[in-house]
Amino acid sequence: MEKKKNILKSEKHGTFDLTKASDRKRLKKVVVDLQRYTDMLTEHDISHWRYACQLAVNVENPQRLQLYDIYNDVDLDAHLTGAIGQVNGFVKCRSFKLTNPKGDTVKDAEVYFNTEWFKDLLDYILESIYWGHSLVELGNVITDENGNINFDGVKLIPRKHVIPEYGRIVKTLGEGWQSGIDYRSAPYVDWLIEAGKKDDLGLYKKAALHTIPKKYAGAFWDTFAEMFGIPVRIAKTTARDENERKKVASMMENMGAKAWGVFDDTTDIELVESSKGDAFNVYDKRIDRCNSELSKLVLKQTMTIEDGSSLSQSQTHMKVFKNLIEAYCDMVRDVVNNQLLPKMVRHGFPVKDLTFNWDDPVDYTPEQQVAIEQMVLNNYEVDGSYFQDKYGIPAGERRNNGLPGLTGSKKTPNRFFD
Repeated sequence: MEKKKNILKSEKHGTFDLTKASDRKRLKKVVVDLQRYTDMLTEHDISHWRYACQLAVNVENPQRLQLYDIYNDVDLDAHLTGAIGQVNGFVKCRSFKLTNPKGDTVKDAEVYFNTEWFKDLLDYILESIYWGHSLVELGNVITDENGNINFDGVKLIPRKHVIPEYGRIVKTLGEGWQSGIDYRSAPYVDWLIEAGKKDDLGLYKKAALHTIPKKYAGAFWDTFAEMFGIPVRIAKTTARDENERKKVASMMENMGAKAWGVFDDTTDIELVESSKGDAFNVYDKRIDRCNSELSKLVLKQTMTIEDGSSLSQSQTHMKVFKNLIEAYCDMVRDVVNNQLLPKMVRHGFPVKDLTFNWDDPVDYTPEQQVAIEQMVLNNYEVDGSYFQDKYGIPAGERRNNGLPGLTGSKKTPNRFFD
């Protein structure tokens, strides 16, 4: 009976007995017979968003298909892309280290993370903040050209096939979660990294409330410009001949930037300027408000991506931004330590008992840095290689130039500035 429960059938790969190691190896890839579909690029409004949210929060049968279609539109917003890129860039540029239980840095282990697949994994983990969830499949374990064990890449499981509320992957879009694969159980769990909470719909849910009206405001502004941006040309003629009237109409229709025409003295040409309201204050202000709301949503402030008004305000906003970066870095660290490293150990990577941490150097102002270096120089002999490595200045033998702690004119073997 127990063996029967571990039998899985697939039209493409046949029958798998999950009690056998060989079959578990064949099933390490979780993307089995997923029927991929082209995303529909359809027009969405607030009513569509509300309906899609209702489907996504259905307790018995949650469906995120329509909501993810809206998210694809949200993801196209240029201002939102810039804000997200700013956050992700700060997180990904941070230095990291791997430490043993004693707290010592293990430099040799960093080679497994200074790889393309790990950078891609960071992207997918950070995307879960906006999409709500990311399920990432680890690639095959290979030996790279440097002789190191490695993954050949990572792959995002198509979000529309994932039902995180119940931990299932469905083969066909729209299927109930009951027919899906339980990816949180063996053998799938050893090859998957899951980021985001199971019932979280992400920041894009709130962002859609601003990207949708922003899109329409831009479209309406284009329509306004088309209708009223160019003066209306009116030709008045007393000609009764139909051919003459057609000739005048053709000249008016074909007038371009260098407009000209040949008319008789019975024809008057008039340009009528639009007297409509100020479209700039109507549409541009609406778009600007959407952008500021998106900045607050993603960055928790506005001045790191928009104009500021004072130094004190900018410093406060930068502090808020740094706190946001720290929170996202903590999330990434938790995923790496709690999921990635244990799975790497199970796949043969020599990273047992290691911990992933961000390598946060202490930041000093230039004035503080000078004061600290001067204090050290006044009390200790400093090898010139320190300054050479830090500032790129070639250092020769140290001179006696009256610095505290130095006496006589004889050169010492210590190195300082040349």
